[in-house]
Amino acid sequence: MKDKRDKKTDLYWISQARDTKKELLFELDTLLKGLDRYFYSENLSFSQDRDQINLNYYNQLCISKDVILRVIWVLETIMPENRRNLYWFQKFAESRLLDDHERDRYREALLKQDNPEESFFLLYDSIVQLKGLVSDLLKSSYIPYISFLNFGRIITKEVRNNVYFNPFKKMFNALFDGIDNPVITKIIRGIEDRELRKEISVFFLYLFRFLRHLRYVGVASRRGTSLSLSASILILILIRSEMNFFRNYIEAIEVEDEDLNFIIKSISYQLTIESKRAYMQELKDVFEKSDPELLRGKIENCHGILKNLFEQGIVQIVQHFSPNLRAEDIFESFSTKLMQSLKLREDIATLQFMVAKILSSPPDMEWRRKLFASLNNYIQYFESFTMGMLRYDDYEVFVKFFEEISLFDEFSVLEEKKTEHLFRKLDHFKIFLETTMHHLNNRTELTERPLEEDKITFLASQYL
Repeated sequence: MKDKRDKKTDLYWISQARDTKKELLFELDTLLKGLDRYFYSENLSFSQDRDQINLNYYNQLCISKDVILRVIWVLETIMPENRRNLYWFQKFAESRLLDDHERDRYREALLKQDNPEESFFLLYDSIVQLKGLVSDLLKSSYIPYISFLNFGRIITKEVRNNVYFNPFKKMFNALFDGIDNPVITKIIRGIEDRELRKEISVFFLYLFRFLRHLRYVGVASRRGTSLSLSASILILILIRSEMNFFRNYIEAIEVEDEDLNFIIKSISYQLTIESKRAYMQELKDVFEKSDPELLRGKIENCHGILKNLFEQGIVQIVQHFSPNLRAEDIFESFSTKLMQSLKLREDIATLQFMVAKILSSPPDMEWRRKLFASLNNYIQYFESFTMGMLRYDDYEVFVKFFEEISLFDEFSVLEEKKTEHLFRKLDHFKIFLETTMHHLNNRTELTERPLEEDKITFLASQYL
């Protein structure tokens, strides 16, 4: 029997992990929250006309399995090797060496969760069992919604019943949630009204939490593996759920300062619009996309939209209290609205130039074939780096055009009837691009900045 001093020594690894493995603990907290939110269809990104209840949830369940594997990796990385060996020895003893009475005593002691290590072991034990369960479920090629939902409910029960590692125990966790920017901390402390200071603090805590969640999306998408892409999707779905709660919170805020009140309501509106762009455009029907490169591009576009949204929200509130502060003083990599508008206009103008080039090209089929191949290459660039900047109302038109263009291969343009059809599509799209450019040039930040035609010609020449 171990004395109390030995027990404290055994638990030292968990307290040490709070300092040396804080990032892994936060990732664990994020993934556990995400697994709880993931299994409800309203948080998933489907086309509005889809019959969500009668869909096959096989791909969705595959993603949950990948995330469970990631959680196991995080747990095993946090846990010292000797404690992991102890866990597996206890599992062996439970199944092979103990009788029913002894097994009951062991399980009862574990379920009490008298200390963090027992909670950690219990969580690890649950996740390992869930891995086996989901692997068996996926032996079937069809997963009905009710099975998908019930599996999620099992996860929710295991996570929320954990005493020390339940991520929903408090609204904010002092270990993870904080504002480590001294500029913003100083502004908050300078707010004299106690109630307003509390509301603005919560406002910043949420937005900085979202940005911390996004750190794992960025890293995951660059790794490019199935597990990391799945984790990215799950974290983005978690952010969607938390954004809905956050939007409801700030919509209820009423402050006496009319300017501040307008900014808060404006941010609430931006959350609604940008959420549609991220989830109903970039991630729409994401579970049906099998090409990992296409999926990675969608994830990174969604990441860019949300990161800019959260940073813009922080900057708007900060500049209300300290107008002379620049966005770059808060975020080193901040992409201003002007920079985004300039890039969007340049890329659309380049697309417009290339479409016009094809329409005005001589009736030489070989030449047109080369131009068409160049246009396809530029479309791939545009989809990867620019689509996320489009207005919500414009996005679907671009998607539809790009999908129609993808139906033509390099031999189709050599057929007269198909060429005529293609040129009609190009002509209609050219008119739409002209209208889009007119709206862009009317943006306030671009009125004094004319388009650099030479730069557009140069950009197009890199593809033609």
